[in-house]
Amino acid sequence: MNYPNVTLWSDACFFSPYVMSVFVALSEKGVPFSMQHVDLASQQHLENAFGEISLTRRVPALQIDDFLLSESSAIAEYLEERFPAPEYERLYPKDREKRARAREIQAWLRSDFLPIRQQRPTEVLFADEKFPALTADAQASAQKLFDAVERRLSPGQQNLFGEWSIADTDLAVMINRLALHGDPVPDRVADYAHFQWQRASVQLWLSESSKTAC
Repeated sequence: MNYPNVTLWSDACFFSPYVMSVFVALSEKGVPFSMQHVDLASQQHLENAFGEISLTRRVPALQIDDFLLSESSAIAEYLEERFPAPEYERLYPKDREKRARAREIQAWLRSDFLPIRQQRPTEVLFADEKFPALTADAQASAQKLFDAVERRLSPGQQNLFGEWSIADTDLAVMINRLALHGDPVPDRVADYAHFQWQRASVQLWLSESSKTAC
C-alpha cells in the first residue's frame, strides 16, 4: 500500500494531551507517520516558521503531503474521512447518534474542566508529579465529570459506546489526571480509565513520553 507522507508536530516533552489524541488516532489507523518536536518552553511555536505549519501556532499540527491542519479534534475527524473504515480502524462509532455523542464528549473536554486542568496538569500523567489538594471549584468540576461518565457508561461496559472511540482516550486522560494523582475517583470511573490506559496505542505514547528528559 502506498501511504502519503504524514508528519505530526508535538511538544518536545510529550506532555500535550491533544498531541496524544492525534498520536493515538494515527496509531489506531495504522498509518505510518514521523514526528517533529516543537519547544514550547522557548516559544518556538510562536515563531514565523511554525506559523507556516500551524494556523493556530499550537500543537498538534499535522501534515499529509502538502495539506496542513491544526487542532486535535479537527485532525481526528479529518483522519476518519481520509482513512475510512473498514479498510482502516474506526475512530468514531459507526452509529450516527453515537458519533455525535463522541464529538460531544470531545468538545466538552476541550472547553470545560479548567480547574482540573490547572490543578492536575499533564505532568501528573507523564511525569508522576504531585500537587496540592484540589480546591472546592476543582472538586466540583471533578464531580461533574464523574456524574457524566456514570451517566454515559453502562454498567459492565468498558467503552462509552460499546466499541472503542477516540473519545474514550480523551476522556480517560481527564479522569487519569485525578486517578493517577491519587484523588478520590468512583471505582467504576477509575476502572474505565485504567482499561483505556492499557490500549496499545496509548501505551505506545506513554513509552515515547518516558524517553524525554523533561
